[in-house]
Amino acid sequence: MTETYLPKEIELIFRENSELAKKLSEEIGKLAPKVAQKNGYDRIKIMNFCGSHEWTTTHYGLRALMPHEVELIPGPGCPVCVTPSSDIENVINLAMEGYRIYTFGDVFKLPTVNHYKKNEIGSLAEAKSLGADVRIVYSFADAIEDAKKDGKESIFFGVGFETTIPSYAVLFSRNKVPKNLMFYSSTKLTAPAAEYAVKLHKSSNHTPVSGVIGPGHVSTIIGAISWNFFPKEYHIPVVVSGFEPIDILTGVLIILKDLYNGNIKYTNLEYRRVAKLEGNIYAQKEISETFDVIDAIWRGIGVIPKSGMDLKEKYKEYNARLLISNNKPWDYDLPPGCKCNEVTLGLAYPTDCPLFMKACTPARPWGPCMVSMEGACAVWARFGSSQRVLEALKEVK
Repeated sequence: MTETYLPKEIELIFRENSELAKKLSEEIGKLAPKVAQKNGYDRIKIMNFCGSHEWTTTHYGLRALMPHEVELIPGPGCPVCVTPSSDIENVINLAMEGYRIYTFGDVFKLPTVNHYKKNEIGSLAEAKSLGADVRIVYSFADAIEDAKKDGKESIFFGVGFETTIPSYAVLFSRNKVPKNLMFYSSTKLTAPAAEYAVKLHKSSNHTPVSGVIGPGHVSTIIGAISWNFFPKEYHIPVVVSGFEPIDILTGVLIILKDLYNGNIKYTNLEYRRVAKLEGNIYAQKEISETFDVIDAIWRGIGVIPKSGMDLKEKYKEYNARLLISNNKPWDYDLPPGCKCNEVTLGLAYPTDCPLFMKACTPARPWGPCMVSMEGACAVWARFGSSQRVLEALKEVK
């Protein structure tokens, strides 16, 4: 009789199978030197594009299991971290004009570089403390239900990657959004930023990216085939991975095997239990019928072509961006000393920033990467100590 497993039990298998983790890390250790020698690599740099992947990598100390040839680096995987200061400033201005603002808890705390009325207000949290009507919600649907209660002119400040955007789109397409609730889109697309980061590593003095751990949740929407441009155009292997330790270790091993065999043609789908090659066709349709792709500002980085979304013309009555009359060109929008842009692009680790765990902590974040739980700096601040212990133990052995 064939055993069946519930989804939660399946995830536990991928999380708690220490024997398999040991075997995978041993295989990685054997293959990595061969790959480095064959391809002439000093380092085999593997980049992820998902805050959850970085959380697992750091929380479970996976870097300590890697041979010295393999470097696991975080890339642009946190939508809150890359929300430009200008968008936050615009929404603060609208809040101070009397609009009620709805947004998520981590966006609520994001700092700006230019303060409202000189040095008074530098975040939505500070705006609320001075009387603005700013409310934290868990979803756009929650904002809709609250906005219906009294009819006050309100704005939802929407951020997120492709996993979140369908939840916005479907409420517009089903005519669920009341006339008194507008939408300020600061949504982002993952693939253009991923390509931007990889090209930057290739053109700079840094070691080029050798492999990519593709984001599992994003790929459930856009499909694993959306990452085929990496193997086809850049000859870089991609593995769309799940979020447990076994998933990521398996992904690293698949990348090493592809590099060793030279078999780099298509995206590998490790996360088959959830993601599909074609993605979620229904969600893709909802997005394309509600939003247009636009050039978008990424905080500390600048404009990345075709990397954001804004409401289509047919929804212009809901578009809060149209309330802003003085849209300025992008200017560098990180606080002094902050390296969030380099961390986001995989050019630096959080510990390379002189402010990390000094002037910038989870309790008092200085830069955006320390605000969100998906930010690499926040992840390293909470779990980096266990990473250092594992590395120390490895050296002793």
